[in-house]
Amino acid sequence: MKAAVYDTPGAPSVLRYIDIADPVSGPDEVLISVEAISIEGGDLINRRLTPPPQASWVPGYAASGMIVAVGAKVEGRKVGDRVAAFDMQGSHAELWVVPAVRTWLIPDGVVAADAAVLPISFGTAYHCLFTRGGLQHGETVLIQAAAGGVGLAAVQLAAQAGARVIAVASGETRASRLRSLGAAHVIDRLSHDVADAVRRITDGTGVDLVVDPVGTTLPASISALAVEGRVVFVGNAGGGGLSVDLWAPMQSNQTLLGVFMGPLFERPDVHSMVDELFAALAAGRIQVVIDRTFSLSEAAAAHDFAETAKPLGRIIMRP
Repeated sequence: MKAAVYDTPGAPSVLRYIDIADPVSGPDEVLISVEAISIEGGDLINRRLTPPPQASWVPGYAASGMIVAVGAKVEGRKVGDRVAAFDMQGSHAELWVVPAVRTWLIPDGVVAADAAVLPISFGTAYHCLFTRGGLQHGETVLIQAAAGGVGLAAVQLAAQAGARVIAVASGETRASRLRSLGAAHVIDRLSHDVADAVRRITDGTGVDLVVDPVGTTLPASISALAVEGRVVFVGNAGGGGLSVDLWAPMQSNQTLLGVFMGPLFERPDVHSMVDELFAALAAGRIQVVIDRTFSLSEAAAAHDFAETAKPLGRIIMRP
């Protein structure tokens, strides 16, 4: 099969498009013929910073496609099922072996590209907002990096839950799209100090909750909080350190909550939550936003675009 691989960490140019051996599914796994690959933030960070455990390593967390083989112990999945999947590597390929418990059946009417994006983007956003963040109707939430996959999902889910959404993004095109998805206010991070802008919008009170997928923005997120507010920080898209001064949040009785979604997707409550999000997507209640589609053979260019072009939403690759 064809796959995008790398041997040493570095810039997008380390990715090579080559022939490698077809994978074989184990007893608890399924083999997927990949139709669409979602480039996730973790894919970029791993390729840039993480030495692969072996040569010709296939990166990639998320994809969708059709099951072409099932392991002997697999229940609830069969050849011919259309599924979306998550795993810690391997999606940047024509064929992908994943544990069956990390797959979701794709409802009728949902296209492959949207299905590839939904589990990580919307699953992460929901978990951060509600399971960890405890967002309630009428509260005010700040969404950092709101033009990214998790941010766009969080804006929609929070607005639909009756929260007042303040989104952080740059440029009027992004701001307009975020307003159309439910943001009450959009702060342009390039022309305004985020914490100061939040104080103006909230008449000095601050927000009840911040969802922060960036990491390097944590000091601003904490500064934007109300007394007894919560910050949920998830991932580290900014690629910097996560050190913060905790004296001020302690004095304000604020709460910092970390989320790392990787090990959670097999948890029954999280898995069923993603199924419910797929039903919402099929019913048209939520929207997946895709900026651009590349061929898998253009993986280096796709990674470069995802890192440097400030896309609105996810980047998709197709084998």
